[in-house]
Amino acid sequence: MSRWANAGKIAVAGIGFSDIVRRTDIPLGRFAMDAARAAVADCGLELSAIDGLATFPLAPFMGAANRNGEDVITPEFFLAMPEFGNVRWFSQAGDGMIVAAVHDATNALLAGVCDYAMVWRAMYVPSGTYGVAGAGGSGAYGSVGQTADGDEQFSAPYGCASPIQWHALRYRNYLEKYGKSRESMATLAVNSRRNANRNEHAIFADRALSEQEYLDSRMISDPLCLFDCDVPVTGCVAVIMTTAQRARDLVHPPAYLGGVALQTSVQQPTLQYALQDHTELGSRVSDKLWRMSGLTKDDIDVAELYDGFGPSTLYWLESAGFCGPGEALDFVQGGRVALDGELPLNTFGGSLSEGRLHGMGHIAEAVLQLRGGAGTRQVRDAQAALVMDGSPMLRGGGIVFTAQP
Repeated sequence: MSRWANAGKIAVAGIGFSDIVRRTDIPLGRFAMDAARAAVADCGLELSAIDGLATFPLAPFMGAANRNGEDVITPEFFLAMPEFGNVRWFSQAGDGMIVAAVHDATNALLAGVCDYAMVWRAMYVPSGTYGVAGAGGSGAYGSVGQTADGDEQFSAPYGCASPIQWHALRYRNYLEKYGKSRESMATLAVNSRRNANRNEHAIFADRALSEQEYLDSRMISDPLCLFDCDVPVTGCVAVIMTTAQRARDLVHPPAYLGGVALQTSVQQPTLQYALQDHTELGSRVSDKLWRMSGLTKDDIDVAELYDGFGPSTLYWLESAGFCGPGEALDFVQGGRVALDGELPLNTFGGSLSEGRLHGMGHIAEAVLQLRGGAGTRQVRDAQAALVMDGSPMLRGGGIVFTAQP
């Protein structure tokens, strides 16, 4: 497949953050409106200019009542607002993580059915709630039911009751297969926290993390420790997408889409995905992006790779070809993934230290880096950024952004 004919024709022109907090009794709708207002203001637009809406509204915690405006934010929430009275198109992805919403908005803009599309992801953790759903939408961290139905009857009674155990099994397989030590992961976690300390939006902006603290942290599901797991937060991030031509007339330099790809591989019915499912399925998404964008790994200046669990970042590094199979833990050592390193990685702190926003923080950071707006964590002369969303074996996807069309 030759370079995507529409590369550089669609851009992200604005970014908006709400406050990012831990558990709260404030309805999620307030955070969503704050992010929406901030995103349009970042472009120099008004809410009335938004005529397209797209999101991935999966409930962010087990037992959520799916009350629009309270624990989920679907397009219907904004459609009910007078400020959004000019919406002509909307999309609500049921799978594919937030990249699916970006994909939908891209196609809508190319088709001319809207001029300015807002894409958002809102996450909610109410007071007293600690368990949250994983990226696949089932299970809860630290929450096990009284009955096990369907396939769960073959796993839950034996301690494999949530995404954290599933990922722990794959990570253990990885460590043993390649003869690696989990202690090496401290470098990745500490690097993310160091970057978060430069990010005013991060939940851990004011809290450092040392390698020793990482090593001393409690085990959640061996070999995953506390700091290998993303931090549940309440908050919303929104971006405004439009055509490259319109974007050039707005406030900030835009980031252009060089390629956007979804995980479309056939997934065989299985109780547990194997390690090879992560690496092989991840490679297929990465290969699509390289072909679409016409770029290679050597062209990437910034990598924002999903880290709902730290090991997912390792799988993405290998799947995208930055290093060989089993080499990712060695690859991240020695400052290679620091802000001034060979491949600056999760420059905003990632889900591990900014907060769990299902990949929306990764997208926002890629755009900020390419427009030179990342403040003290800015990577010098960043021209191309890679975003990977979701664990490789799930229905996530990826985006290549460029600073020039």
